[in-house]
Amino acid sequence: MKWNELRTEPCPIARFLSVLGDRWTLLILREAFLGARRFEAFRERLDISPTILTRRLGSLCEHDIFERMTYQERPPRQEYRLTRKGVDLYGVLMSITHWGNKHDPDDRGPSMRFKHTKCAHDFVPEIHCSECGEAVPPLEVRVHRMELRT
Repeated sequence: MKWNELRTEPCPIARFLSVLGDRWTLLILREAFLGARRFEAFRERLDISPTILTRRLGSLCEHDIFERMTYQERPPRQEYRLTRKGVDLYGVLMSITHWGNKHDPDDRGPSMRFKHTKCAHDFVPEIHCSECGEAVPPLEVRVHRMELRT
């Protein structure tokens, strides 16, 4: 299968990869969740070429993950804000961060931890059932593949 064909796959993971399966894209999202909004902030934090950054931000806007917002008229300047669709990627980034801290740790220790502001405790992300509220480990999940009609 060719990379550009992933977008038409019925598998949601394949479609996710067609939009977000690039290392720069995930790092741009990381920085957005850490507060970056402006082109220069992304560029400086990531040490990314302006050409690559322009392409990735454009793609994220095309897929409604970011929206461009004008913050200055003269000269015209825009910033990039996460949309609802973009904010919904937060759990994905938290899970990736947790995986990296657990399975491929830096020698200096975790560079990112999660603190719940309401209770002030560090925590690890978990998946919970939307119906009963209990944690759902992988062995307690059964995935049903749906027949898709063409």
